[in-house]
Amino acid sequence: MEISMQSIALATVLAVLTTWACRVVNWVWLRPKRLERLLRQQGLSGKPYTFLFGDLKENSRLLVEAMSKPIAVSDDIKPRLLPFLYQSFQTYGKDSFMWIGPTPRVYITNPEQLKEIFSKINDYPRPVSNSLVKLLADGLVTHEGEKWTRHRKIINPAFRMEKLKLMLPAFHSSCAEMVGRWEKLVSVERSCEVDVWIDLQNLTRDVISRTAFGSSFEEGKRIFGLQEQQALLALKASQSVHIPGWRLVPTYMNRRMKNIDKEVQALLMDIIRRREKAMTAGEGAGDDLLGLLLESNMKENGGMSLHDVIEECKLFYIAGQETTSVLLVWTMVLLSVHSDWQARAREEVFQTFGSRKPDLDGLSHLKIVTMILNEVLRLYPPAIELRRTVHKETKLRRLTIPPGVQLSMPTLFIHHDKELWGEDAEKFKPERFSEGVSKATKNPVSFFPFGWGPRICIGQNFAMIEAKMALAMILQQFTFELSPSYAHAPLNIITQQPQYGVQVILRKAN
Repeated sequence: MEISMQSIALATVLAVLTTWACRVVNWVWLRPKRLERLLRQQGLSGKPYTFLFGDLKENSRLLVEAMSKPIAVSDDIKPRLLPFLYQSFQTYGKDSFMWIGPTPRVYITNPEQLKEIFSKINDYPRPVSNSLVKLLADGLVTHEGEKWTRHRKIINPAFRMEKLKLMLPAFHSSCAEMVGRWEKLVSVERSCEVDVWIDLQNLTRDVISRTAFGSSFEEGKRIFGLQEQQALLALKASQSVHIPGWRLVPTYMNRRMKNIDKEVQALLMDIIRRREKAMTAGEGAGDDLLGLLLESNMKENGGMSLHDVIEECKLFYIAGQETTSVLLVWTMVLLSVHSDWQARAREEVFQTFGSRKPDLDGLSHLKIVTMILNEVLRLYPPAIELRRTVHKETKLRRLTIPPGVQLSMPTLFIHHDKELWGEDAEKFKPERFSEGVSKATKNPVSFFPFGWGPRICIGQNFAMIEAKMALAMILQQFTFELSPSYAHAPLNIITQQPQYGVQVILRKAN
C-alpha cells in the first residue's frame, strides 16, 4: 500500500513536470516556429527566430551603439531611435517582423490597415503590459473593453473645451513665471545660454500640477521625480523577455519599482483624500482635472474606485506634461535652425496679441504657429511607436494575423515616409499643413501624433493649447538660436526626449 501511494505520488509529479515541460517547449520553440511559418507564407520577412531571446540582444546592442554619439540636426533620426527597425526595413522592406523574445512583432505601415486597427479597438487591443511597467501608470491608456468605455465617459467632461478655457489662467501663470526668469537672465548681459529642456519640463510639470490638482509644482515635484525614476525602470523592464512570475523575484529593480509605486500612491492618496473631504464639507469641486474627475465620478453609477482614481492621477502626471514638454523643446530646436519660420511665427503672435496676454480665441487663430506645431509633431512624434495585439485569428486586409502576434505601428517611420509625404518628407516644411491636416498627406491616417480613431488621446486639446500659449509668450519676449554646446541626440524614454538637453542662446525680442 505504501509503495502504491508512493508510485501514485511519483506519477503525479512526473505528469505535472511533463505538462510543464511541454508548455515551456511550446512557448520558447514550437509556437514561435509555427507563427514564423504562417507569417512567411503571407509574404512577411524577418530574421529567423532564435531561442528565447529572438532579436532582443541585437536590438539592445544597436540601441547602445546608436545612443553613444550625437548626430547632426539635419541627419535622419530613425537609425538613432529605432536602429533595428531601420536595418530591418532596409533589408526586408516594410512588410517585415522582428522577435520580442518568443513573440513576433509585425510592422504595419499601410494607411488602410492602420485605419482598420485604430477603428476596431476591440479586435486590436493594446498588448498586456509587463506588470512592472504597469506600475508607472495603469489608467485610461492601458484599459480595454467596458472598463475603458466607463473611464473614458467619466474623464471626458474634464477635457471639454469649456473646461479647458477655465484652465487658461493656470497655463498663463506657469508660462509667465518661466518667461520672467528668462527675462532676468537676459537683462544682465542682453543674451544668455539656457538649457530650455530643464525649464520646459518644469513649466509643463507646474501646469499639470496646477490644472490637475490645483497645487503648485512644489507639491508635485516629489511625485514627478519618482515618476521619472519609474519611467526609466519601466523602459528597462519593457526591453527584457517577459518571463511569467519574474515580477515576484525580489531583484533590485523589482523592489525599487514597487517601493516607488507605494510612495507615489501614498502622495496621491493624500491629495485625493483632502479634496474629497473638502467636497464633502460643501466646497465646490473646483476647475482642476481632479475636481472635475471626482465630480463626474460621483454622478456615475458604478464609477471608479479610489485605486482607479489614483492610477488616473498617475497618468495625468506622466502624460500631462511629457507630451507638451517634448513638443515644445523640439519646436525650439527646429525654430532655432529655421529662423525664417521663427520670425514668421513671432510676427503672427504680435499681429494677434501685441504684448497682451494670449487668450483662447486668439490662440485658436494662430495659423502659422499651428502649422509649425503640426510639422514638429510629424518629424518628432512624442510616441515613436504604437502597439496592438490580437487574441484570435484576425483578418487585416490581405493579412491573416494568428493569435498571439503583436502589431507595431511605427509612428516615426510613417510620419517620415516619402511615399506618403513626398520626397521632402525628412525636411522641416510647415507649409505642408497650410490647408490643414487632411490635405497635408495622401492619406489622413498617415499623421497620428496623438493616436487616431476612438482611442485618440483625450488630452490632445489640452496639450495643443498649452503649447500654443507657451510658444506665443516665448516669441513675444525672445529670439533664440542653438548654442554651440548643443548636441543633437533624440532619445526614447516613454517619449522622444533630448539626451543631453537643449542649450539655447536667448536674446530679447525687439
